[in-house]
Amino acid sequence: MGNISYCITNNISPEEYMVLREAVGWGLFPLEQAESGLKNSYIWCIREGDCVSGRPIGLGRLVWDRGYVMYIADVIVIPEYQGNGLGRVLMENIVGFIREQLKPGYRFMVTLASAKGKEDFYKKFGFVERPNDAFGPGMHQWFENKD
Repeated sequence: MGNISYCITNNISPEEYMVLREAVGWGLFPLEQAESGLKNSYIWCIREGDCVSGRPIGLGRLVWDRGYVMYIADVIVIPEYQGNGLGRVLMENIVGFIREQLKPGYRFMVTLASAKGKEDFYKKFGFVERPNDAFGPGMHQWFENKD
């Protein structure tokens, strides 16, 4: 991973989150909405340098219903740090957390929506593309109030 000095925290401000989203070309939304989403998620924030004042350079976010459904909502590494293994670090932390939650007999359905061209990255962690012989295509829809 080169000479990158970083630490992983479990928090990020809505403003910092929007900076990360913008850096990778993802859509933005109101800070109030971002704050609520972050508050109701498990967060792995990679900060450059130290955990207190370091700038966020990566983020992993997991949404869990506390039952059997989990959704990996974000795996972000800002472009200037991509290719240094930070995405792998995020996914290893997320997958490790998921495995820690497995009690005897438990199963979790963990889903994600890969950015186009990043499918092979997630396959390294055991995710499969849809559609395939067992599953139909994943689907989604954005609802938006433009007022």
